[in-house]
Amino acid sequence: MVIVKNNDDEQNNGQKKRGRPPAFDRETVLSAARDVFWQHGYDGSSIADLTASMGITPQSLYAAFRSKAELYREALAQYRRMPRPEPGNPFQAEIDTVTAFERFLNNSAAIFTAADHPKGCMISTAVLNCAAENEDIAEYVSSLRAQTLDIFAARIERGIKEGDIRKDANARSLARFMGAIVQGMSVQARDGATASELGEMTSHAIHELRRYTA
Repeated sequence: MVIVKNNDDEQNNGQKKRGRPPAFDRETVLSAARDVFWQHGYDGSSIADLTASMGITPQSLYAAFRSKAELYREALAQYRRMPRPEPGNPFQAEIDTVTAFERFLNNSAAIFTAADHPKGCMISTAVLNCAAENEDIAEYVSSLRAQTLDIFAARIERGIKEGDIRKDANARSLARFMGAIVQGMSVQARDGATASELGEMTSHAIHELRRYTA
């Protein structure tokens, strides 16, 4: 059977083509962008790379996310929401300080080496070097790393108050030490270290932290 279109149908179809772009699931395309940024970094991810992975046009990207920088910020936020192998926030749990860090590092080792996304930590080693015009992005990621150090230090200070960490422990120094371990694990994972090998790094870090238990 031949279907004959009338003029109204043609006009309506033309209007649809000129209208809004097809809808897409924001979290799905954001996940695709996240993995591109995770793998190649901010400077190394072009708009062409991003839109090809996301399956949308540059126009749709800018309409939905306004800019590459805003897309990157949202991708980082989604990364921070990703489920962990062991759910929950160990730094808020009613456990001792050493156990909290042990859980955090074990989670990190599993995430950094998982097969279903790029290796390493998207934040720990992100935007360490960038073009001058992207310094605001570098500063933003640096602030996220600083927030993590603040969380580490706060948990150690809590341990001092609760009596499982020695009173003479330097919370900020220990926090920086643990931060350096996380960044080192991220680099090692990018270079091919296995979850087991990162687990050994975790064991060394926890052994050092135990020296400060009360």
